[in-house]
Amino acid sequence: MAQRQVAFPQADCAECPIRHRAVCARCEADELEQLEAIKYYRNYEAGQTIIWAGDKMDFVASVVHGVAALTQTMEDGRRQMVGLLLPSDFLGRPNREHVAYDVTATTDLQLCCFRRVPFQDLLSSTPHVGQRLLEMTLDELDAAREWMLLLGRKTAREKIASFLSIIARRDATAQGNVRKGELTFELPLTREAMADYLGLTLETVSRQMSSLKKDGVIRLEGKRRIVIPDFEALMDETGDDADGGVY
Repeated sequence: MAQRQVAFPQADCAECPIRHRAVCARCEADELEQLEAIKYYRNYEAGQTIIWAGDKMDFVASVVHGVAALTQTMEDGRRQMVGLLLPSDFLGRPNREHVAYDVTATTDLQLCCFRRVPFQDLLSSTPHVGQRLLEMTLDELDAAREWMLLLGRKTAREKIASFLSIIARRDATAQGNVRKGELTFELPLTREAMADYLGLTLETVSRQMSSLKKDGVIRLEGKRRIVIPDFEALMDETGDDADGGVY
């Protein structure tokens, strides 16, 4: 069967929807011109593999539209989702040829790509890109530590609420999906994938989603569309205190 063509708009760097959050966030006009000269776009449909673990990766990229999953396979064949890439997140390592995880598009996806070697050269001539990449790497480390807490200490309800709050902040706010004080977004994962990612069973995910809906914390519109009437009420369900710690 012929592969479905995924179409996304292609914008100049100055008008890119992730311009102020991606690796180019601190770039001046002349630095944007250098990035513009070496960039290209790749589109993927939901479910399509971007790269397999262990393969040589000749490019790095920023996610422009959509969501990708990072998955690791163990020796006995079991698979575990270990991360998500949301719009403005960076894929690949400039100084590393091979990838450690399978990377798969969970939704239709657009990447803004740069060949790895030219991007390495650009890092030495455009310090703002290197500084921003370091900031994003440290943010990723912080997020990984928070995820360790979520998986190890939080209840099932707190895990679901935390996951929804992360997606809401990164997707709904960034894309402007706000209506009358509500946050709305498309859930990027199936409930089966959510269960895998959160270390829960499918039944537990469904039960907790229904509980949050019953309590008015969220509304469901169709299979994937989530409405959050009051974001603070959702945050109250995450188990985090006002400073981002745990009660």
